[in-house]
Amino acid sequence: MSSWDLDPAVLLVVLDLVGIFVFAISGALVAVRKDLDVFGVLVLAGTTGLGGGFLRDVLIGATPPAALADWRYLLVPVAAGLVVFWFHSTLGRIERQVNVFDAFGLSLFCVAGAVKALDYGLGPLPAALLGMVTGIGGGMIRDVLAGRVPEIFRGELYATPALAGAGVAVVGVELDAPLLVMAVAGAGVCLVWRLLALWRGWHAPLPRGPASV
Repeated sequence: MSSWDLDPAVLLVVLDLVGIFVFAISGALVAVRKDLDVFGVLVLAGTTGLGGGFLRDVLIGATPPAALADWRYLLVPVAAGLVVFWFHSTLGRIERQVNVFDAFGLSLFCVAGAVKALDYGLGPLPAALLGMVTGIGGGMIRDVLAGRVPEIFRGELYATPALAGAGVAVVGVELDAPLLVMAVAGAGVCLVWRLLALWRGWHAPLPRGPASV
């Protein structure tokens, strides 16, 4: 085994747990701004951190989902939610940096989702789509629970970078690239695209003119 090769199972767990933590922070911040109590903060933290992976595992038949089979998947969002509950004032002042961490979480999740989907026998295109779902699913559920239109439907360039990153990861696997190289390449594409969108204010096209009713 070369220095570039990693155990896929270990890589998936690491990507999942780090992504869960940063996503859970964003979910907990939404809960605090909605004036929810500590239970509500923990629910939105858990939903945001675990929702995408839960959807992925159910869709590919990886049951019980990792979020229910491994205690670490439940501990991480609880820890993130409590950190936000106690230190939300500080975290709120550095929201731009939190958005950067969220971009890291998106890039990690889209790669982890695609790799796991391939590992369960899905083809390249379905695997890339599930990688995208893994990245955006938790945030969509969070926004619905919080009574908001999901961010990905409001012009945010969020799902497209996730799909691109997942696609790069899938191509890397199909070409038998070393797992670490593939993961870094896929996550890098998603991360750079998302950070550029935040920095430059890029948005997806929106309808022009009055809506027809």
